[in-house]
Amino acid sequence: MTIFGSPRRHLRSTDSTNARARDLAEAGAPNGTVVTADEQSAGRGRQGRTWFAPPGSALLYSAILRPADPGDRPLLPLAVPLAVAETVETLATVRCEVKWPNDVWIEGRKVAGVLIEGKPGSWAIVGVGLNVAVDEFPEELRETGTSIGGDATVDAALAALNERLSDWIDADADRVRDAFAERDALRGREISWDGGSGVAAGIDDVGHLLVALSGGGAVALGAGEVHLSLA
Repeated sequence: MTIFGSPRRHLRSTDSTNARARDLAEAGAPNGTVVTADEQSAGRGRQGRTWFAPPGSALLYSAILRPADPGDRPLLPLAVPLAVAETVETLATVRCEVKWPNDVWIEGRKVAGVLIEGKPGSWAIVGVGLNVAVDEFPEELRETGTSIGGDATVDAALAALNERLSDWIDADADRVRDAFAERDALRGREISWDGGSGVAAGIDDVGHLLVALSGGGAVALGAGEVHLSLA
């Protein structure tokens, strides 16, 4: 079992915890090393999106995973959001869903995002941005973003995420697929992407999104291929 958080490097401010974790990985930092920060100036999500987080209000977290051959953990991009969902539920009386491939929702609003980057055969960086105590979002995120709130603290979120990641990181494929199906925020919803539209119909054995097409048949979409829109 991978134990996350020992060692841990905490930064008051940085450009990106994923970038700092990559530097440490290249320098030989061990499996389970975690980088956190109070704030970051260039936090990133999928497809170049930025991550908004006022200082001290979010868990900004990147962990080093070794070894990291994508073929060994094809469902890692789904297992990590499941760990984040359970983390949130240990801190508040809420129910989380996962929007394929990597967003965690509370009542249809994003509370966390995951970004996994890696050097195949060597290491992967598991990046998580989790809104813990964000009091006010910028105007463009007020309808779509949310935070755990209540008595939740960043330190408590860190401890919970380290524990839940250790449980999920090497989970077998059947467990990941079954748990994802229970939290699948898209299933049954109409979605569209650059190549077409249809109704989300779960995931396949390697974590691709299955979409039932209006004219019959189905397609499987890889996470790196599409930008989804909800009807």
